[in-house]
Amino acid sequence: MNLLPGLAQSVEKDCHCFVKGVVKDEHTGLPVVGATVLLIGKNTGTFTDAEGRYQFAGLCPGVYDVECRIVGYQSSRHRIDLTEGHEEDFSLAETEIHLNDIDITTQRTDAPSTQPLSILSGSALAQTRGQSLGESLKSITGLTTLQTGASIAKPVIHGMHSNRILIMNNGIRQEGQQWGSEHAPEIDPFIATRLAVVKGAAGVRYGSDAIGGVILVEPKELPIDKPISGEVNTVYFSNGRQGVASATLQGGIKGLEGFGWRAQATGKRGGNIRTPNYFLDNTGISEQNFSLAAGYRKGGFGIEAFYSHFTTQIGIFSGAHIGSVTDLLAVLENGEPLIKSDFSYSINRPFQDVEHDLLKVETHYHFPDGNRIQWVVARQLNQRAEYDLHRPRNDSLAALNRPELNFKLNTLTNDLIWDHKPLARKFAGQLGLSTLYQYNLMSGRPLIPNFDQWNIGLFAIERLVQNGWELEAGFRYDYRFLSTYRIVSREKVTNIFRFHNASGTIGAGRNLSDAWSVRFNMGSAWRAPNVSELFSDGVHHGAAAFEEGNENLQPEKALNSVLSAQYEHSRLRVEVGAYYNYIRDYIYLKPQPEPILTIRGAFPYFKYTQTNATFAGLDVNAELNLTKELAWTSKFSYLRVTDVRNDSYLVMIPANRWDNALKYQWKEAGQWSNLYASVTNRWVAEQRRVPPASDFAPPPAAYSLWAVQAGGKWEVSPKNQLELTITVDNLFDTVYRDYLNRFRYFSDEIGRMISLRAQWSFGG
Repeated sequence: MNLLPGLAQSVEKDCHCFVKGVVKDEHTGLPVVGATVLLIGKNTGTFTDAEGRYQFAGLCPGVYDVECRIVGYQSSRHRIDLTEGHEEDFSLAETEIHLNDIDITTQRTDAPSTQPLSILSGSALAQTRGQSLGESLKSITGLTTLQTGASIAKPVIHGMHSNRILIMNNGIRQEGQQWGSEHAPEIDPFIATRLAVVKGAAGVRYGSDAIGGVILVEPKELPIDKPISGEVNTVYFSNGRQGVASATLQGGIKGLEGFGWRAQATGKRGGNIRTPNYFLDNTGISEQNFSLAAGYRKGGFGIEAFYSHFTTQIGIFSGAHIGSVTDLLAVLENGEPLIKSDFSYSINRPFQDVEHDLLKVETHYHFPDGNRIQWVVARQLNQRAEYDLHRPRNDSLAALNRPELNFKLNTLTNDLIWDHKPLARKFAGQLGLSTLYQYNLMSGRPLIPNFDQWNIGLFAIERLVQNGWELEAGFRYDYRFLSTYRIVSREKVTNIFRFHNASGTIGAGRNLSDAWSVRFNMGSAWRAPNVSELFSDGVHHGAAAFEEGNENLQPEKALNSVLSAQYEHSRLRVEVGAYYNYIRDYIYLKPQPEPILTIRGAFPYFKYTQTNATFAGLDVNAELNLTKELAWTSKFSYLRVTDVRNDSYLVMIPANRWDNALKYQWKEAGQWSNLYASVTNRWVAEQRRVPPASDFAPPPAAYSLWAVQAGGKWEVSPKNQLELTITVDNLFDTVYRDYLNRFRYFSDEIGRMISLRAQWSFGG
């Protein structure tokens, strides 16, 4: 393959066809220099020259898929039926590149190119509307959730969660009190038009802590100079009698060229959840969110501001808070909560009251020669109040109804990134600098200390397309300073920690033929212990547990390798991904032999400890079109985790699971389109690979859940569409418990759930 800018020559003989064209910025009309243009499946690629031009010569007649992509733009693919010479121009829509904290991500760009990227968008995303972020992602192979009761769920990628998973919210690293199992991400999924998941260590591209993977919550690009449009979503869940409503309105500004804006708001209210046999007391939820965005682009210059506010009040299952060790042991043995109730929307103690504000300002300039500079400033304020089951015994204090735990986390980031034009006519890449300052203030009974923290990260990533291969390599260095202060025996005690490490990545990808493609990536990442792991000491009511930290913990260091292969031909598509992740000094919360009795009741007792661990597994996706209308989908996840240091296993690791679905899709009928009906089964195995005598209750038995769904889209007019969906989960009201639910000690999982969804899209 010839990689001289603007020209690629096929090796096939006696072929006279050619494809040429110009790649331009959609908004400015300026040529895009250094964009990669590929003939998919033909092992042929080229870069655009200084005028944005490219050319493929010596091609045989036939159908070709031509793809154009460059960091900072949404990739574009055109199909060409080639008989003679052909001109095919590309007009790329600019997206935003963000380097935040010690992270870098490109929205709507498949990055990193050599790691598996799973995407949830369109109708698949619409079918999850109204659910939390964690629940929305469960349909992706290799992902599940860590739950605390029926209302709180955190995403888990290949067995890892919390501080090992980075969540990028509109290009900003989400910073909240994510160390707790019951501290769900404070994100409204209605903001996103696409959820993307990078599986595996991504320390170079996204910064420290990206040991398990990265979740990208990506809004649609601002509608610069577009007419007014929007959508309204309504959702009803029968279990909990929960209602959800969300609306989005967006457009340009008439008479002001280059402007675009968007406003969005969501409200949610639900009551007590029901298992097949009883209600779970105090499991209601109330949520109100909104976001505003505006941007301006002219020439190569662009600026955008984004603000979001998230607030929620979540009831914590009162049956998980027990007064004595005897009663706690009785619940663990009998398997039913001592406290039962009827349905109610009331949220009483214990509960959480959480607010999260995010403000981002981003500006960039795209130079005519292909260089691009971007500057991002962001601020987040996370406020979390946790109320225990019982008020203080002092009547005066009880009357104030203050939270027993109150956290206020401030995060400030200031980031600079340079996307350079191709070097030596071959290499395209990015260089960046990121800084973060963060401080946390806590009041109430002691649990974790106050702290100040700042980070700095430097990185470089280069990418090359040569001889049919896509090659990527990068290096990053991060430094973190942490200072904590707490009161011990009426004296202020300060602890200072300094952590630093390097991350690296190397990967390759190749299309072997029209049907086969392979990707391989090896990357390192690291994670410093967080304050809760170092210093937790007390009852964590939200998790219904007593947790104890260890200030001698060392940073985790991970080396992850991922190999994936994809086959797509005719009616069959299969994707297989194998991964192996070795983590040195893996930090986890280890159950202790006996519960602990405190003045606030009896609780399971956990301590933070370390070991060396391996995470090895396999993800398999298969899609087969049995007929034009009937399709079968199968997803299988296998995970095996080993405690290498102790030649044993680890606790709280997802069990193996297998999902199968049959979907029948009708042809268009009048104004109706995308009419379908499906039946789904999820089988989850019993987790038998657990340390002996390591938990307060053995892992629950395997379970099998059935679901049915039907839906369709009605085109009211060319610019007005109504999409309707009905879903029944846990169709047979199966009694079961999930190993990754922290409240599995106390109750069964949620029973049958009927969901009704309606989405009205208008304008545009």
